[in-house]
Amino acid sequence: MAPNNLHQYIISVGVIVSLATFLNPTYGDDGLSPDYYKGVCPQALPTVRAVVKQAIHSEPRNGASLLRLHFHDCFVNGCDGSVLLDDTPEMKGEKTATPNNNSLRAFDVVDEIKAAVDKACNGPLVSCADILALAARDSVFIMGGRQYYYKVLLGRRDATSASIEDANNHLPLATTAFSDLLSRFFQPNGLDLKDMVVLSGAHTIGFAKCDSFKARLYNDTNIDSNFATSLKQSCPPSGGSNLTALDVSTASFDINYYSDLLQNKGVLHSDQELYKGDGCESDQLVKLYSSNPNAFAKDFATSMVKMGKIKPLLENQGEIRSSCRKTNRGGYY
Repeated sequence: MAPNNLHQYIISVGVIVSLATFLNPTYGDDGLSPDYYKGVCPQALPTVRAVVKQAIHSEPRNGASLLRLHFHDCFVNGCDGSVLLDDTPEMKGEKTATPNNNSLRAFDVVDEIKAAVDKACNGPLVSCADILALAARDSVFIMGGRQYYYKVLLGRRDATSASIEDANNHLPLATTAFSDLLSRFFQPNGLDLKDMVVLSGAHTIGFAKCDSFKARLYNDTNIDSNFATSLKQSCPPSGGSNLTALDVSTASFDINYYSDLLQNKGVLHSDQELYKGDGCESDQLVKLYSSNPNAFAKDFATSMVKMGKIKPLLENQGEIRSSCRKTNRGGYY
């Protein structure tokens, strides 16, 4: 684009954004709105969904991976797209933190979404943080059906830095105990026990590597013996790197994750911690969701929206990245 045309484009986009913000009546107290891009780029949301749908069609595991990216983004300093930043000589980011290293994936899908959305919007108007929130919702909707659709609040901007230390401190491990999950990771982010139980249901489309649940197989007592024996075949005491589905129907977003917990067939220690069999509040929620898909769908939507509001960057904070993998060096801020 020629310099004069680019200058005119930036000015026109600024006018459109300001006008859309002024006319939009649906902003919440948090500064986010489901209609944020409606007047700026009405093709943004359909474009995200089209790319996500194709990615899941090509490899169903992409749905779980995109959902997990949104989780791991929001729990580290808020939903700001920082998880997507590559390391630089000056910055060691979140990708190689212990809970993320060789675990997070689908970064290439995010790149495809970003390229498609920028093309549809004639420029980088949609933040990478919003792309993660939309891709997570669309993955759930595509793999679960209409009952799992919910409106995503939008308007986040992107972080200009990331920290491996923050990721190590703010993301739980698969071996984390129940009390620590709640007090160290959920409650500090404004999420309660109900949110923890319902958001853990995202594991209905997840996978885990042997190293993340090996200790449970050989040390935990609250695991079905036949289930443990079966998993031990592909996860010996030493070695083993096979992937295991986190519930019996991992290609479908459903309630089987909770049914598995009732039978002590949770793959991860942190999952089975949600159901202890003593009638506590988390037990009651697991039982509810195991038999009531409508309750799960409704509560999951509520908790996802709540999680998506964790410390977003707004207005003049951060930037709208031209590439989700690196910060801007001039241009669209």
